[in-house]
Amino acid sequence: QVQLVDSGGGLVQTGDSLTLSCAVIGDTISAYAMGWFRQGAGKEREFVAAISRSGGSAYSANSVKGRFTISRDGAKNTVYLQMNSLKSEDTAVYYCAGRTGGGDHGYYLAANEYDYWGQGTQVTVSS
Repeated sequence: QVQLVDSGGGLVQTGDSLTLSCAVIGDTISAYAMGWFRQGAGKEREFVAAISRSGGSAYSANSVKGRFTISRDGAKNTVYLQMNSLKSEDTAVYYCAGRTGGGDHGYYLAANEYDYWGQGTQVTVSS
């Protein structure tokens, strides 16, 4: 059974940077399109960024575009979310997600398109 293990969250200040990691355990990450979602207190889970199985295609939500970058490393079986210029509104629990199937270049924006989820990692941005 594949597992996704999120890590890298923490308490930072406005304008700081942070990198989240998501390790795929029990399978090779090349079989999975990956994504990051977040959920703030009292809010719905929202899409943040997604990347295709090949890594050749990626997409970010407008709210993070230009600040957050999703990437993947096949050798480390890990997907990353590099977060720069953090704002207080970025405070949330961040979840990585993965799915198999689809083509090498597809990415997915809806939570219900993913089959596997990490446990979440808390990011708190203080102003």
